[in-house]
Amino acid sequence: MRADALFRLLFILYCVEVGVLLLLLPWGSNWERVAFQLPGPGCRALALSPWSRGALSGFGVVHLVWGVHELTGWFQRRSGAARPAR
Repeated sequence: MRADALFRLLFILYCVEVGVLLLLLPWGSNWERVAFQLPGPGCRALALSPWSRGALSGFGVVHLVWGVHELTGWFQRRSGAARPAR
C-alpha cells in the first residue's frame, strides 16, 4: 500500500470516528456529568444547551459526510486504476 493511500485511509477512519463521536456524545448520559464539572454556571449552561449540543452533532454529521465522500472517491480511483488502459 502506498503512503498516499495509507494517509487517505487514515483520514477516512478519522472522519468517521470523530463524526460518530460528535454525533452521539452530546446526547449521552455522560455529557451531563461532565458538564456539571465545568467551571462556572455559564459554561455549564452552554454545554447543556440544546443549541450547542445540536451544533456539535451537526459538526459530526459534516465529518461523516466528508468521510463518506472521501471513501467513495477512494473506491472510484481504485476501480479506475484497476482498469487496463486502451
